[in-house]
Amino acid sequence: MSELLLSGKDVSQAIREEIKQEVERLKAVDLQPGLAVVLVGEDPASQVYVRNKHKACLELGYYSEVHRLPEDTTEEQLLELVHKLNEQETIHGILVQLPLPAQIHEKAIIDAIAVHKDVDGFHPVSVGNMVLGDDSLLPCTPAGVIEILKRYNLEIAGKHAVVIGRSNIVGKPVSLLLQRENATVTMCHSRTSNMKELTQQADILIVAIGKAKFIDASYVKPGAVVIDVGMNRLDNGKLAGDVDFDSVRELSSAITPVPGGVGPMTITMLMHNTLKAAKRIHQIEV
Repeated sequence: MSELLLSGKDVSQAIREEIKQEVERLKAVDLQPGLAVVLVGEDPASQVYVRNKHKACLELGYYSEVHRLPEDTTEEQLLELVHKLNEQETIHGILVQLPLPAQIHEKAIIDAIAVHKDVDGFHPVSVGNMVLGDDSLLPCTPAGVIEILKRYNLEIAGKHAVVIGRSNIVGKPVSLLLQRENATVTMCHSRTSNMKELTQQADILIVAIGKAKFIDASYVKPGAVVIDVGMNRLDNGKLAGDVDFDSVRELSSAITPVPGGVGPMTITMLMHNTLKAAKRIHQIEV
């Protein structure tokens, strides 16, 4: 079977071109989307993510602020900064980079971000609106998964989608978004006793479990669409997904590579959310 390679990199670039055009249009009404990213501590991976987000802002013509706070920052100090950014008119999106140091409760910080500036889509009100199917700022990685499927004109409605992984960041929200697109969704996780039996029924298989090359061809139905959300660093320094790409690609009808699949979509959907938030705040038609 000749599989279709689903390039998140290409989709991401197309969306960014659309965003650039929209930012140019907004200049006419003196509006520049603004994103504030807050980093607490020295986590190397988080520093890379923050640099990439700042770079994306500059490339797209956004106003960008990066707040780097020391590892020993208190919860009260971080909350004070969040409240300040909530009130700042030049900022339309706020992202506090996770994970946070042990002395800070993540939920307290997420709950403190103004819902209309919650570009991560993690606030309980944002999540509630997503569950209800109401308009909201959607979690970036799950929204990116749906966008890849749509941009490649892959049918979602009426399909059986199986999601492996039940995290609040990917597994749960992507299952809700698939249902919104009229898929029938099954969720698998570490306690699922008959996982292989279920995944072999999947027309669309979404894998987000954080185990390198865990899903091989024995889990996949011939002709399935396979979306690999995993990003794992191997002993040899190379990146690998949760899917054994070489094993599964011959069986699938479409598959995302790692790197270059879902990964590039996350920051792009963050930029999309920031643009949407800016237009909402200034009451410009979204």
